[in-house]
Amino acid sequence: MSNSRTVAIVGGGISGLATAFSLQERAGATGLRIECTVFDASPAWGGKIVTHRVGELVTEAGPDSFLSQKPAGLEFIEKLGLTNQLISTNETGKKACVYSGGRLRELPEGLVVITPGQIGPFLQSGLLTVTGLSRMGLDLVLPARRSQDDESLASFFRRRFGRQAFERMMEPLMAGIYAGDAEQMSVKATFPRFPELEREYGSVIRGMMAARPRATGPASAGRKQTMFVSLKNGLEDLVTALVRRLTEQGVTLKCGSTVESLRVRSHQLGRWTYDVMLNDGSALSVDSLVLATPAYVSAELLRPLTPIAGGLLELIPYASTATVAMAYPASVAGGAVQGFGFVVPRVEQRELIAATWTSLKWPHRAPGDQLLVRCYVGGVGREAILQLDDRELAGRVRSELKQICGLAADPTYVEVNRWIKAMPQYVLGHLERLEQIDRALSRYGGLVLTGSAYRGVGIPDCIRDGAIAADRVVRYLSGERG
Repeated sequence: MSNSRTVAIVGGGISGLATAFSLQERAGATGLRIECTVFDASPAWGGKIVTHRVGELVTEAGPDSFLSQKPAGLEFIEKLGLTNQLISTNETGKKACVYSGGRLRELPEGLVVITPGQIGPFLQSGLLTVTGLSRMGLDLVLPARRSQDDESLASFFRRRFGRQAFERMMEPLMAGIYAGDAEQMSVKATFPRFPELEREYGSVIRGMMAARPRATGPASAGRKQTMFVSLKNGLEDLVTALVRRLTEQGVTLKCGSTVESLRVRSHQLGRWTYDVMLNDGSALSVDSLVLATPAYVSAELLRPLTPIAGGLLELIPYASTATVAMAYPASVAGGAVQGFGFVVPRVEQRELIAATWTSLKWPHRAPGDQLLVRCYVGGVGREAILQLDDRELAGRVRSELKQICGLAADPTYVEVNRWIKAMPQYVLGHLERLEQIDRALSRYGGLVLTGSAYRGVGIPDCIRDGAIAADRVVRYLSGERG
């Protein structure tokens, strides 16, 4: 393959692996021959996608599902031949709860879209007082914000729906996704659809109501999946299938290989050679380079090439979290153990962010005589608990479960998984920083960034961004400028 082009991808999480897959796909479609090598410092592939199987228990150390509403995930599953392994959430009478005012309260299905038939569930939940519900309804008459400047999630939701709705319902849901502080998070970078609805319709509620007929029309009527989906035997099967496919396609996969530095050479205007220096003293020279590493890792690698990009990347903060999985005899579950789980608002000042009744939410996760729960702790402003050892941390979580839902029995199985600096934070000004990073890197053709630090933290987001990165590489290697 003397006339082939060479590409190195640094980072073997879902972003890097998906980029390699899309690279092979796009190269094949254009007739471009590519030799691709993927490096990862970890001894295993998949990044935060880690499934543990202990007896009949199936636990997820990292993400346990992905959104079916984002097409990139389901399309990728289909390409890997895993569609028959897709599972939806179990059917239950109650979907999720919020811990508020000393008790668990069912989260109304019409969280933002209040129609006449949904006012009753809001009132009955006790989450909002009549005053709080009335303030939330003011979104229908409040004038839209004219400024195009960025705004925090907290500011946006308080402005449109009031303090009570924000603190009791929206903040805990946002924290469960990003493990962040809504006072710092950018609404434009995390939930851009909300300000778009405000601008277009003058009201978020009115915009959501207008969008509902399209969401429930004929195109989606046949959709069988629930909002969240997973794989029958755990999400790690996605990584296994992906690694197998890449190997069959001739992609070189090198785990346990740390990239220590980069060098750049140019023998033609606008064309570069990237030297990837490894921890074993070897080096690989390639025509194009994709960094699918955390922003702070990419910052260190890029700082010698462009201090501006390195400095901007370092400004993307990360939060640390932990998941704690525990199994109990199903007989000890009390009346509060129902639905999919619960979230805890920050104003409650608890150490627990959220808990999922895994064996109730997902089929095939535990035998019928066991209750499997997964708890989520840490995040911005709540990371002190991560200083405890595993036994103490699990003890704190057990204490929280006892106080919140009366689960007082001793677990038969405990598993603690720590994720240090693993959750990127899209703080105010995030999108502007990304534009500045792109400008700082613009002179280095064929050098591309991808991953959860930039334009979405979910699995479908990473897959989609990996496809975009692969397309940029193929365009560059095919001779396109710009």
